[in-house]
Amino acid sequence: MSNHATPPAPGRKPGTAYGLHATRADGLARLHEFLPRAGDDYARKRNDDRGPSDRGNVSMLSPYLRHRLLTEHEVVAAAIAMHGARGARKFLEEVLWRTYFKGWLQLRPAVWASFVAERDAMREVARNDEALATSLVQAEAGTTGIDGFDDWARELAQTGYLHNHARMWFASIWSFTLRLPWTLGADFFLRHLLDADAASNTLSWRWVAGLQTPGKPYVATTDNIARCTHGRYRPTGLATNVVAIAGPPPPAAELGRLDALPDHRPALRLVTPDDLHPESLPIAADVRGVVCVRSCTAPVAWPWGSAARGFVDGAVADTASRLRCTHPDGAVKVLDTPDAHAVARMAQLTGVDTVVVAEAPVGPMADALDALRGALAGDGIMLLRVRRDWDARFWPHATRGFFPFRERIDGVLEELGMIGVGVDCPSFLGRVS
Repeated sequence: MSNHATPPAPGRKPGTAYGLHATRADGLARLHEFLPRAGDDYARKRNDDRGPSDRGNVSMLSPYLRHRLLTEHEVVAAAIAMHGARGARKFLEEVLWRTYFKGWLQLRPAVWASFVAERDAMREVARNDEALATSLVQAEAGTTGIDGFDDWARELAQTGYLHNHARMWFASIWSFTLRLPWTLGADFFLRHLLDADAASNTLSWRWVAGLQTPGKPYVATTDNIARCTHGRYRPTGLATNVVAIAGPPPPAAELGRLDALPDHRPALRLVTPDDLHPESLPIAADVRGVVCVRSCTAPVAWPWGSAARGFVDGAVADTASRLRCTHPDGAVKVLDTPDAHAVARMAQLTGVDTVVVAEAPVGPMADALDALRGALAGDGIMLLRVRRDWDARFWPHATRGFFPFRERIDGVLEELGMIGVGVDCPSFLGRVS
């Protein structure tokens, strides 16, 4: 078993090993601290996994972006303001990978449903297969004896974080060297990563498996791991003769329409952990009250693990606190789940028959909101979803792979007024709110 350094401060609470605090203020502070390194420095060094004690070459902003404590728009705008669109190109692309994945899955929600069904089926197989169950326990506990892999498993469980390159190596070793079901590996990540979302996690594991880009699996190699970890790890015995995992082709892409919100209609605002910066989502409604929810339990429970739950609980509390500064006493409530009875009661108390929520991307919360919508309709209450302009402009371009999507980035940024023809940065981007 590997005897390399384990993550720092193992006795600290889950999700705090890197000092990650689930507040918008902490996210903004991290953004401003990282911005000077978001240009050429990031492009040169981002692939290096220096270990838990040195994460200065990456931003560590992904948990804040995943829950939209920080929005993609403001993070991209800040990077452009400091480095220009060309100078910050690689960082912008990394932020937009998450947007691309969300758009791709939004166009093909059946892929998420298929993953959940296969994962649950493999869980049942593991319950009845002693050898598979033992292998899964060893992989998740970091006791396989594979150099690097074991430390990454423990780092993930202890901190809720892994460097992006380590995630790729881990998924490849899990799927091809250990020959474990990829869906259970994706589930392991879902249960621990602070930034786990249905799109980025599921589609990244599909990409490593050779399902997302059919027939082209990602193969972790000893030399690549040794080079990018600066010699900390040099695993032996990794699979080299790798065959992509087979699967059905994804369904045709189709982006569903949202309901129109009547102007100035009295409404209750619903806030979910998928979008925790309601201040930046303009809605044409007379907001009479706010309900924030921490999680969902049906049809799929989420968040999945203790670290993620802790981060989400803190992020929702921070959002509710910010909203109470601008709403009357008693107008902001926090619920554990989007319980239809509680939401309907709040709507009745505020005298409205409309609930407005930022659209949740395909995943557990979106499924829960679909169920809530049906239940509220029985009480004569409408649940209307609002799509952010960022998503509305980028998602329709996620019809194929990332590289065709990448070709559309500058055009969309121009549409959003973030760059101009021949101009890297308009003056209004000089400040992050």
